[in-house]
Amino acid sequence: MLLRMARRSETAAATRRSLLDAAGALLDIGGVDAVTLREVGARAGVSRSAAYRHFADKQALLNVLATNALSELGDALEILAASDPPEQSLRSALVSLLTIGRTRPHLYRLMFTTPAGDPTAAVRAAGRTWDLFLDIVGRIVGPQRARHYGALLLTSVHGITSLESSGHLVWDKWQTTAEQLIDTVIGLLPAAPGRSIHPRRLK
Repeated sequence: MLLRMARRSETAAATRRSLLDAAGALLDIGGVDAVTLREVGARAGVSRSAAYRHFADKQALLNVLATNALSELGDALEILAASDPPEQSLRSALVSLLTIGRTRPHLYRLMFTTPAGDPTAAVRAAGRTWDLFLDIVGRIVGPQRARHYGALLLTSVHGITSLESSGHLVWDKWQTTAEQLIDTVIGLLPAAPGRSIHPRRLK
């Protein structure tokens, strides 16, 4: 009986993963409007009723997609937070955000949208992720200034990502790239007392 229950649990977990993969693919193709439980179930090869057994509604499914994306980013930041030099860790973190915006723009927007329904899991994942980000920033500018400069960095990367995705950040006009702009912003950060920032580390 325990073996049968374990198999059912594994099957349910596999179905949930398939539904999330299908939802992610639909989101990438057509944005949030393309994600319906009917389409997700069809793409995953299960019935719509099966999809409803795992997710109460479309919004619950989208919340899980955003939460998982934030958690995966947090996992990457956790590794970066323990790495040296912090300037390079910060660059990797910001480029990771830029990459999501480039390759999965609908998911990127979902990550920064206040979730409808129960936001508990998404808020928890976001809190962990941004705390790790602020830890990296604090190693450069000092803990007391981490939030101010963390906000500056995030808004800068959002702007860079938006400008690039809209097709307006072009080399012929601006003679720069998104990565070079990120390097510039990091290079402008003030150093915490007792340490210096070396821009060459970002190359």
